[in-house]
Amino acid sequence: LMTVKLSVITDNPTDPASFEQHYGEHKQLATKLPNLQRAEFAKVFPKEDGSPTPKWRIADLYFADYDTAVAALSSPEGQALIHDAVTSATGGIDLLLSDIE
Repeated sequence: LMTVKLSVITDNPTDPASFEQHYGEHKQLATKLPNLQRAEFAKVFPKEDGSPTPKWRIADLYFADYDTAVAALSSPEGQALIHDAVTSATGGIDLLLSDIE
């Protein structure tokens, strides 16, 4: 059975404190996606030498298959989530839709 994962990879925000303050609301939007099987939210550890993290956060959202994932992102909940992600991720964001092997 194929499982598809949407990875939302957030670059370092221009205002980390503001981003983190809002992130709880963003997670709630993600969990409202139709037919979402599972969601994982992770914060990247800072580098030991004090230099900026390579990325800020990663969210992995799991769906049964490609069509289900695309339908979820096309739904009103999905569009609200994408709008919120793009608006709040002031350092940039990558969305990757992957087939889990």
